[in-house]
Amino acid sequence: MVFDIDLIKRIYQTYPQKIDLIRQKIGKPLTLAEKILYTHLAEGEELKAYKRGEDYVNFSPDRVAMQDATAQMALLQLMNSGRNRVAVPSTVHCDHLIQAYKNAHDDLIAAENNNQEVYQFLRDVSNKYGIGFWKPDAGIIHQVVLENYAFPGGMMIGTDSHTPNAGGLSMLAIGVGGADAVDVMAGMPWELKMPKIIGVKLIGKLSGWTSPKDVILKLAGILTVKGGTNSVIEYFGEGTSTLSATGKATICNMGAEVGATTSIFPYSKKSADYLAMTGRQDIVDLADILTDCFNPDEAVLSQPNKYYDQVIEINLSELEPYVNGPFTPDLAYPISQLATAVKAHNYPDNMEVGLIGSCTNSSYEDMMRAASVIDDANQLGLKIKAKLIINPGSKQVKYTSKRDGILSRFEQAGAVIMANACGPCIGQWRRDEVADEHKNSIVTSFNRNFAKRNDGSPNTYAFVCSPEIVTALTIAGKLSFNPLTDSLINDKGQEVKLSEPIGDELPKKGFAVDDAGYIAPIADGRSVEIYISNHSERLQLLSPFSPWDGKDIISQPLLIKVTGKCTTDHISMAGKWLKFRGHLDNISNNMLIGAVNAFNKKTNSVLDAQTDEYVEVPKLARQLKAQGLGSIVIAEENYGEGSSREHAAMEPRFLNVKAIIVKSFARIHETNLKKQGMLALTFVNKDDYDKIREDDKISIIGLTDFAPNKNLTLVLHHRDGSGDSFAVAHTYNQSQIEWFKAGSALNKLKEGFK
Repeated sequence: MVFDIDLIKRIYQTYPQKIDLIRQKIGKPLTLAEKILYTHLAEGEELKAYKRGEDYVNFSPDRVAMQDATAQMALLQLMNSGRNRVAVPSTVHCDHLIQAYKNAHDDLIAAENNNQEVYQFLRDVSNKYGIGFWKPDAGIIHQVVLENYAFPGGMMIGTDSHTPNAGGLSMLAIGVGGADAVDVMAGMPWELKMPKIIGVKLIGKLSGWTSPKDVILKLAGILTVKGGTNSVIEYFGEGTSTLSATGKATICNMGAEVGATTSIFPYSKKSADYLAMTGRQDIVDLADILTDCFNPDEAVLSQPNKYYDQVIEINLSELEPYVNGPFTPDLAYPISQLATAVKAHNYPDNMEVGLIGSCTNSSYEDMMRAASVIDDANQLGLKIKAKLIINPGSKQVKYTSKRDGILSRFEQAGAVIMANACGPCIGQWRRDEVADEHKNSIVTSFNRNFAKRNDGSPNTYAFVCSPEIVTALTIAGKLSFNPLTDSLINDKGQEVKLSEPIGDELPKKGFAVDDAGYIAPIADGRSVEIYISNHSERLQLLSPFSPWDGKDIISQPLLIKVTGKCTTDHISMAGKWLKFRGHLDNISNNMLIGAVNAFNKKTNSVLDAQTDEYVEVPKLARQLKAQGLGSIVIAEENYGEGSSREHAAMEPRFLNVKAIIVKSFARIHETNLKKQGMLALTFVNKDDYDKIREDDKISIIGLTDFAPNKNLTLVLHHRDGSGDSFAVAHTYNQSQIEWFKAGSALNKLKEGFK
């Protein structure tokens, strides 16, 4: 089945003419990202050369995808939008709420029982508004999108930060918050700052133990977690044509870890092969004619430094496998240096669990190459030393892998096959053995490894690498093992060495599946009733946020001054909190409980200046709100790094936090804050962060003249009677200022419908 083929035909029909016009208007050769961005300008948006990294531009994406955790809040907002049916093709994917514990069968039964209320809500809203619904166990959203919806030259948004996975098929796919998704589903233009474009030139060809995952692991070490902020990473060069479509998707997927807006690869024969193998030959027939449209112009390739904002070259032939971590995805170690790092930093060398799966690495190719390492170990007389857990990416991957004997090879080696879901990657992992929080290491093929992310334990050192390296380290049971050079002792006491992994990019007998898990919406959903109990702990209807009162913010207490990394996991934890994603009041009890207080270096412990006692962060915020007061949050660099988690913006808004003031923001989170009517401000002088005291009252002056490119003034009222005053900056344009004044972007949207 080819989804949306009429839409794709319509888009492709005028693609060459549009690109010719764009090239003429802009007056220069075009990168691939520019071709897709400019062909998707919203109706009425002027066709001109927009300034990268500066100009806000309105776009019209082709489709929307939502995973079940973020979909709850997105759809609750859609219900308040005044819309009767989505304006573009949209889907919901039930992949986040299945907890990995025993095995796929038992865990799925538990998930369907525990989440029945939420699943029914998502299915009912999908029916009412014309949204496609993918059932629990159908697969991880980004793998399912790659198999079914991604198409060259398209543009989509998804309520998950790893939406760029679709860039493996030359689609510009961008992670957003739920309010952005509502805009697009409601037929409104979607606003984005015109991104800069980082060109990554790939030369050579991968071999041996090296995999596509190692490209992005190396790049993460180069760019760091914020080096790609407000940028598209565009891969080019002869090396791109040697990578499989799913391998390219892996690289694009994890571009989120360097803060990139999205990542993209050019269209090639590998793309066509994957599309055809997944039943989309109709798209191949159309796209092959437009190959030039889905590649950078030749002039760009010949002079990349002239047309990209930054150029990085990676030689695939010389690339070494990488292992990144712990606690941050940009701490990159070539495997030849890992043993030294383990010793130097006292990382736990005894590796307890290896995990293969997640939206980043759960393709057929990933499974087969990892299984080949297992096969080799069996032939050599080696047993797996650590626990091995497998999460296939979709029903199609699982069914095909089972048919071809791949899963049975894992199971015979002692691996546990979990549901086709995110599971441990997002903290949905019940790992009883870490109840004592002992120091331990795990190795995963996931994308993120923040503290506590996978199993909730602060003493789990999580490292990220390719499925092949995960398998090798699991067999060895040692983090310091290098399969390229080191030997192991087999069951006969012999010294043996693992062979290089091998595997097919695509199944020789084609993909197969009995039931993909898709449910199409009914033709007319106007009669569908959506029921939410007033007593539900999982779901809660949204009330509109109050509009701005027209005044400056005066003498509001500090809620918390955060030190160090503050990701969306610190602001709104996942794991056990996922069950409250549709209930704003309940989930607000996790607001900033993982953030470290700069004054006492503790988490979830902040000063109540009225009593001089330390209390929990949400408790203090609720107390202040009950008194009619707001509060202020101060933090450091790249605040909101990580997930597209909208709750990290909605919870402060709900608990009456007036402003988030930081040294810098992660892109998605800054937009989420703006969409919810929050003030997102940055220090003009980053050293001013040091001036904030624990018992300060804070004023923000200049809101009555709130305007683009005009700083506001922060005034600190210290308890001893002294004070400080300095400028704080913002990136609000006029439309975003209107969101603030209306109380949220959704409030402004409803005004437009009225």
